[in-house]
Amino acid sequence: MIFRILISDKMSSEGLSYFTGHEGFEIVYDPEITMEALAERIGDFDALVIRSRTHVTRAMLADPGKLKIIGRAGAGVDNVDVEAATEKGIVVMNTPGGNTLSTAEHAISMLLSLARHIPQADHSMHEGKWDKKSIIGMEIDGKTLGIVGLGRIGRVVAQHMQAFGMEVVVYDPLLTAETAEKLGVRSVSIDEMCRIADAITVHAPLNDDTRGIIGREQFSLMKPGALVVNCARGGIVDEQALCEALRDRKIGGAALDVFEAEPLPADHPLRGLDNVILTPHLAASTAEAQEKVARDIAIQIREALGGEMIRNAVNAPSVDAKTFARIRHALDLCERLGRFCGQFVPAPTKSIEIIYSGTVSQHPTEPLTVAAIKGFLECHVAETVNAVNALYLAHQRDIHISETRRANSNDIYAGLVTVRTTSDSGETHEVSGTLTQENTPKIVVIDGRRLDMVPAGHMLVIGNRDLPGFIGAIGTALGNENINIAQMTVARTIPGTEAFTVISVDGPVPVEVLKKLQSLHNVLSVRAIVI
Repeated sequence: MIFRILISDKMSSEGLSYFTGHEGFEIVYDPEITMEALAERIGDFDALVIRSRTHVTRAMLADPGKLKIIGRAGAGVDNVDVEAATEKGIVVMNTPGGNTLSTAEHAISMLLSLARHIPQADHSMHEGKWDKKSIIGMEIDGKTLGIVGLGRIGRVVAQHMQAFGMEVVVYDPLLTAETAEKLGVRSVSIDEMCRIADAITVHAPLNDDTRGIIGREQFSLMKPGALVVNCARGGIVDEQALCEALRDRKIGGAALDVFEAEPLPADHPLRGLDNVILTPHLAASTAEAQEKVARDIAIQIREALGGEMIRNAVNAPSVDAKTFARIRHALDLCERLGRFCGQFVPAPTKSIEIIYSGTVSQHPTEPLTVAAIKGFLECHVAETVNAVNALYLAHQRDIHISETRRANSNDIYAGLVTVRTTSDSGETHEVSGTLTQENTPKIVVIDGRRLDMVPAGHMLVIGNRDLPGFIGAIGTALGNENINIAQMTVARTIPGTEAFTVISVDGPVPVEVLKKLQSLHNVLSVRAIVI
């Protein structure tokens, strides 16, 4: 199989080299493609690689063809309709670490340039002036720096500016007291930051919570000489309010690398102000950063298309290589359990609980839960189900998903995964599985009845009364239909009561044969399961 990858934004020759020359992958480099042409061609490719120029909209993804992955060579994915991609089962991945240093260094450079009026001094010198007296800068040692968002980039900025002697305060709703103490920063509200900071730099994603978070009210709280830097995403700082604050000299100055509309219109009022530094989205534009993000996204896409782990996905569980190697057999077990339950449990289902007991509870459980739900839904929906859209499709069908972790197994098995389903009528079923020492998946409990069965191939699960002669009758009935039994096990509690007879057969069982089995004496139910 040949996977086709379209690169729709400009990329250096060094970056492109990470994509080319790999067997099984065809690379199409078209950095000038129009969005209209991209919409027409997007379904012809297995993966799309973008930077900031390309905008992937819901309309563009209405008929995504064979598109499986959208890879952003960079951190921000606000130019991708992630919700629409998720609905279509398309992985959206980014490279959050590749441009961390370059972006942090650019923000710091902007801050230092603002503090010392370096662009104005340079411009003055090029005009033949020696305007030493009117250009008075500000020392940053001993000043307070406010950071909005303490992710990878924010942390690098904090570390570097602490070395400059700045006190760092942070607004980040996810920042714990323990982490703040460890990093030597102080957590504050956005309004308190605006009141006390001598400079503020933004390093948060653009979303409903951060859009316009620094606006007219926040500018009114700032010191007259306060400096504002935004090298994150346009729209986090309200541009209209910023223009007013700069024009009226309510703040000392601003430096922007990102804008609400890019490219920045030629007649934008920011271009006419002398107390703002503007750069055309250059923070990640270093040779080193571009090579890193190109390398990272190329490797991530090849791995994902090749059926290996999915890393740095913003709409699907992501794990690193070490973790994936540790959980890959548990992923297989969970998907098999989900697929078994999807065919064993009568529909409709209103809730699914995944219970992780013992050693398996020590794994990251989100990808395991997604694997189980994927397996379950594949038996019920027409859409393609994958790790990206499994939870979305469950939510769309009003199926409540929950997880429970138990440090102790409370069973003879060191690690156990149980899928518990509840129907609309309140009927519950439980199927438990484990991994052997050889990492073979086994189903070991069905509705409280113990057994030992590998969930693979064609299987029959027969509910029956546990009475003498029953197994012989089943064997004879299948033999008369020329259906070979590969394995058989009986799951029961007390002899003579209800049981499950689970049979592995060599091929599919026709509907007519299932009806014959259902008509046998002491048979309560018959379900054909394929895994």
